[in-house]
Amino acid sequence: MSDNQFIRFSMNISYDQYLAFYQGIAKTVSVIADDGRRIVFPAGNIRRFLTKAGIQGYFEMELTPQRKFVGIKKLA
Repeated sequence: MSDNQFIRFSMNISYDQYLAFYQGIAKTVSVIADDGRRIVFPAGNIRRFLTKAGIQGYFEMELTPQRKFVGIKKLA
């Protein structure tokens, strides 16, 4: 049985907002998880979800018990 943490959150980032990450202006994304925690992570972790509309949806991040990043998946 895994003791990994699963953190769920919504995200709505426009394409233009995400361009700031490509341009090096911003390096991290900050979101509020469903449980109220503020989660900050490298913008590169969500690059694969980028479309012409930006990044929108409901996501789940997995962390090890030592809070090491495992992955993010889009739920909806």
